[in-house]
Amino acid sequence: MNIVVREATLDDAPLIAELTRAAWAGKVSVTSSGHRETAVLVAEHLRTGGGFVLLVDEVAVGSVRWLPLDDAADVWEICRMGVLPALRGQNISQHLLEAVIHHGLASGIEEMRLAVRSDQPQLIDFYSAYAFELAEELEYSHANPLEAPPLVMRRWLRSN
Repeated sequence: MNIVVREATLDDAPLIAELTRAAWAGKVSVTSSGHRETAVLVAEHLRTGGGFVLLVDEVAVGSVRWLPLDDAADVWEICRMGVLPALRGQNISQHLLEAVIHHGLASGIEEMRLAVRSDQPQLIDFYSAYAFELAEELEYSHANPLEAPPLVMRRWLRSN
């Protein structure tokens, strides 16, 4: 299995929207906005923040994005990380998370945040293995108002 993570371009917006919808199908509550992902929104995210595409044997199988906070450009929220159902359980999503962390370190970002949906608490242990800690005092800025608020986790990349 040849795994490659590459930085996303604006041309990848339709692909990433499709990957997100496919990764969410049957996995995440139907009220999640990820089921209605559009190339227009993905392109906006890529212009504002950035993203990566995960390829296995040259086939796109997952993606992730990050966005700077409106009031703190040196804080990124990681969003929409997902891998196609056929490849789950093979620990390949870690390549996406590691790519964002390394990019954040290289970019001099102070902090990264991510949300854990209330219906997926098992992900807390996964993210904790990458030095993310629960931050109950924080709210996720991209939370879906139709759902229970997610748990927010943070990782400091520089001394605070």
